[in-house]
Amino acid sequence: MNTVKALVLTGYGLNCDYETDYSLKVAGADPERIHINELISSGKNNGRVNLDNFHILVLGGGFSWADDHGAGVIMAAKFRYNIGEAIEEFISNGKLIMGICNGFQALVNLGLLPGFEGDYQSREVAVTYNDCGNFVDTWVKLKVMEDTACIFTNGISTLELPVRHGEGKFYAREEIIDRLIKERQVVIHYAEEEVNPAYCKLPLNPNGSLYDIAGICD
Repeated sequence: MNTVKALVLTGYGLNCDYETDYSLKVAGADPERIHINELISSGKNNGRVNLDNFHILVLGGGFSWADDHGAGVIMAAKFRYNIGEAIEEFISNGKLIMGICNGFQALVNLGLLPGFEGDYQSREVAVTYNDCGNFVDTWVKLKVMEDTACIFTNGISTLELPVRHGEGKFYAREEIIDRLIKERQVVIHYAEEEVNPAYCKLPLNPNGSLYDIAGICD
């Protein structure tokens, strides 16, 4: 069996890289924690880090570059203007990217999500300030949607996870959300104890995300 190599980013405010590394090992992959600068600079100086050598790229949580200019904005800009073409080639080769918390915010800012019709540059959705106006630090119940396009959630029906963010509200135009739902790209929803919808109510939906959307895929 071929080994699945995973690249887990570290540095500049990213966190939970050790936990992510451990989780990938438990799942059977061979992960490597790599500083984000080493990946960014690899496209210019032919460094040792080459995306071609990996099958999964994980952008973890935290507060990259202190979320200056917005959550995940600087990380997205650095990726786009340094290794944007390499990332799109990574995707076109059928390899996988996972964005957790701040990493998800960066993927949205990059335009990698939702990736309609293979367009990995256009900004169609946003993650913006919580409706409550405050930073939220709590646990949430999540319902995993059946028959989605996401391979990471196969066999999972519910999740209970911590959230810590000031900019966690998922927002998009109604026609974009309708398309996400139609094309099975809405992966998880905020929910109540019985995994019924949260109906955008605090604290079940901690940030006011439209349609209780907590995660999407391409």
